[in-house]
Amino acid sequence: MERVIRLESESRRLELFGQADKHLRMLRDSLGVRVVSRGADVTIKGDAEAVDAAAEVIDRMQKRLIERGGLNASDIRELMAQVESQISPDEGQAITVYSHKQVVEPFTRGQLEYVETMLKNDITFCTGPAGTGKTYLAVAVAVSMLKKKQIRKIVLARPAVEAGERLGFLPGDLQAKVNPYLRPLFDSLEDMMDFAQVRRFMEMDIIEVIPLAFMRGRTLNEAAIICDEAQNTSHIQMLMFLTRMGRGSKMIVTGDITQIDLERGQLSGLVDAIRRLKGVKGIGFVQLGKGDIVRHRLVQHIVQAYGQRDETPV
Repeated sequence: MERVIRLESESRRLELFGQADKHLRMLRDSLGVRVVSRGADVTIKGDAEAVDAAAEVIDRMQKRLIERGGLNASDIRELMAQVESQISPDEGQAITVYSHKQVVEPFTRGQLEYVETMLKNDITFCTGPAGTGKTYLAVAVAVSMLKKKQIRKIVLARPAVEAGERLGFLPGDLQAKVNPYLRPLFDSLEDMMDFAQVRRFMEMDIIEVIPLAFMRGRTLNEAAIICDEAQNTSHIQMLMFLTRMGRGSKMIVTGDITQIDLERGQLSGLVDAIRRLKGVKGIGFVQLGKGDIVRHRLVQHIVQAYGQRDETPV
């Protein structure tokens, strides 16, 4: 099949397709189509379904370029994922954050369900493999609520459990010792707002990034409270975390139940909580799958390969 589309603005062709047509190469490699651009006309050749998908992505690229004033490789991957998952721009559930990116959008149907569940419920449990955006979207919703003044505080917590290694005694003060465990949360935060703003909000106690153990004895009102890597909590830790919730607060609990680093035989607090709380009104549950992985394209293949039962000896 061959299809020719006309660009809305030929003068912005370089911005649309990237340096040396980098964005077009991403379309070709991902969708298996031939894309040729001459002047204001773009010719797409290939399988009918792939050609239609490529045309839809280019249309969305043009709209996003106009809305945001620029495009990067991350935008192209996001738009391709949305088209593949058949998410229309109208139902994208854009999340407004502080960064220059302005909004964060779900890439897949599963992520869209996750965002809608977080907005609808006071407590949300989300499980899924690495790369599905569990932490990233939770932080985005929390930052958006802070920006809209729906909450006064964000608390990001994580159990300090080593992933199959024994690191021994780490040097430095307490913050230096726990920072490696909390680094993924800082990474997500710094994608939503600039570094200086993160530091300022932390100094003002508007944002806290802390080990889970530091939450004992507290009541958190008007806060977005996130427990990341919750598969590594014990039953007692999960109970402690969930009972920190005060008035006007929202809780989000995320984890990958295929990567539990607790001692053998110890039940995960996340697994236990999901079993106990199913059916409780105001608590939502989302399970993301391999199709929701939006990290590097190889992560999906890696998760799939490790999830298969290896029947042949190594």
